[in-house]
Amino acid sequence: MHKVKAKGILSASNGMNLYRGCTHGCIYCDSRSKCYQMDHDFEDIEVKENAPELLADALSRKRKKCMIGTGSMTDPYLHLEQHLRLTRRCIEIIGQMGFGLSILTKSTGILRDLDLLKQIHQRSKCVVQMTLTTFDEELCKVLEPGVSTTRERVEALKIFRDNGIPTVVWLCPFLPFINDTEENIRGLLDYCVEAKVKGILCYGIGLTLRDGNREYFYQKLDQHFPGLKEKYMAAYRNAYELVSPNHEPLMKLVRDTCRENDILFDMDQIWNYLCEFDQTSEQLTFDDFW
Repeated sequence: MHKVKAKGILSASNGMNLYRGCTHGCIYCDSRSKCYQMDHDFEDIEVKENAPELLADALSRKRKKCMIGTGSMTDPYLHLEQHLRLTRRCIEIIGQMGFGLSILTKSTGILRDLDLLKQIHQRSKCVVQMTLTTFDEELCKVLEPGVSTTRERVEALKIFRDNGIPTVVWLCPFLPFINDTEENIRGLLDYCVEAKVKGILCYGIGLTLRDGNREYFYQKLDQHFPGLKEKYMAAYRNAYELVSPNHEPLMKLVRDTCRENDILFDMDQIWNYLCEFDQTSEQLTFDDFW
């Protein structure tokens, strides 16, 4: 871990990443790609220690309230968040200043901040997004070794359901010849139905590999699935998009399940929902929030 003074915190689309790098160890992680030009080891987490001050300043200068997003590049609930509490401080600021929050994670560490998320949703809008990839718990520990297991994440989704906070599940990625099976997809979809998720984001049955994460992925294939790297190289060479041979029937299964259970599936609809800000109170003060 090393700390830096960031120059800015919000992107043009109102997204933010408080950390850079990750310790979850997911074997398929795109954030390892060289195109992101990380100038330090991936596991040496860069901490933007002045993020709360930058966020408060940026929000104070906005003319309209909006949704603030986090978690797209680095999970906001890395293990070090437990004692740094940088994510919690920024969520507090978002709530105090009357903005909405869209937050993506693979960690049940988010439950620590349930009190703040409920307060935000009562006054504007909070959406929790959770990534699910693997129904089999033992396989999950291989593919995503440093993060909460699938079942633990589903239990968190149910807690948000019971507290009235809407959830969206990222159903991805699916690694060809590993977790691109009907059994896996059905298991995950059953979890989503059980948790009454608002929407499911699934861009396809497969994964993407770029320079940087491809090398790491193949190294892990050699470690955990001997001989599978050669099958990948024969089937996909150096392709960016690795589409599963089971793509069409499994995508139909996802679509049909969403329609049958009134779960949002259309990408545009989901993104519009995530970005749409709801203001339920005309004026908020710090005293109102607390």
